[in-house]
Amino acid sequence: MKKIMGSLLSLTMAGILLVGCGNGQNNDSAAGQEQAEGKPTQLVISTWGFSEDFFNKEVYAPFEKEHNVKIVTEIGNNAERLNKIRQGSGNVDVVYLSDYYAQQAINEGLFEQMDHSKIPNVEQVYDIAKAPLGEEYGPAFTIGRLGIAYNPDLIKQSVTSWGDLWSDEFKNNVTTPNITTTAGPMFVSVASTVAGNEQFNEDAAFAKLKELNPGIVKYYGQTSEFVNMFSQEEIAGGPIMEMYMKDLKAAIPNAVFVSPKEGAYAVMNTVNIVKGSKNKELAEQFINWHLSKEVQEKSAKAKVDSPVNTEVVLNAEEADGVTYGADVVNNLLKLDMKFVNDNIKTWTDRWNRELAQ
Repeated sequence: MKKIMGSLLSLTMAGILLVGCGNGQNNDSAAGQEQAEGKPTQLVISTWGFSEDFFNKEVYAPFEKEHNVKIVTEIGNNAERLNKIRQGSGNVDVVYLSDYYAQQAINEGLFEQMDHSKIPNVEQVYDIAKAPLGEEYGPAFTIGRLGIAYNPDLIKQSVTSWGDLWSDEFKNNVTTPNITTTAGPMFVSVASTVAGNEQFNEDAAFAKLKELNPGIVKYYGQTSEFVNMFSQEEIAGGPIMEMYMKDLKAAIPNAVFVSPKEGAYAVMNTVNIVKGSKNKELAEQFINWHLSKEVQEKSAKAKVDSPVNTEVVLNAEEADGVTYGADVVNNLLKLDMKFVNDNIKTWTDRWNRELAQ
């Protein structure tokens, strides 16, 4: 009798365990199942692909080791990668996008809403970077600034203002970003400011851009085009993100970066979780890791990304060419990306009609 009861009890417990496993398989993430089997969970990250050696060694590898994860990357520019997510053609968990493109994804419902309490390192981040596109969405993991870079051998005047780009010295000697780039809408805003408006004025902006248009060597679509023209002295300068100064200085060692007196623009690259990710908890842990002082400091010292973590401390040499410090970050101008995305089609049509060469 005892043996029968013992057998029945064993069968009952086994049934409970099997039911438990079945429920877990339905409700838990794929990560839980794989980790239970001792296999690394695959975390798919969509990113640009620059500085891959640094990211593989300093960002991905330590996280893989600690969390039994295998990170797989999908590489491409903002537009290409966003389109893949729109089409549902990948299994992306975490996506890095500039704020301009991230806002489009938010508008289309492509991101999971994020609980920032599960990403505690957000509390160490500059306020401007904590939730640049809304509390429900991801932080910026780096902030750059759009200012003016120029070659002082070709430009003799003191460059202090966005308006200096309209001077005779820059005529036929300047490049500006195309409207389709991340910096394009920022330069439309610049033109409105140079035209004397405190609030954005579209007509005034495009009138001012028309004044500059005859002296533009080329509207650049990729930063590499700016770097190449600058290196060959086809241009004396133009608006560019500070993070590319190391490339400009490699060609022109005395190249100068200016934060214009009207203000430089914040260029924020965000990190978010893709809607439907089976690894949301793991993705949150990864984002928290990327915001940590350890990762942010290494990225800054390697001049890969400017830090958003306020606990990062850099000396003068380490900070050179990096957007760093509260006095710099807190004074950056921030575009309303929802407003930009609501108007970008109109601006692009006007740009192509009135300015395209």
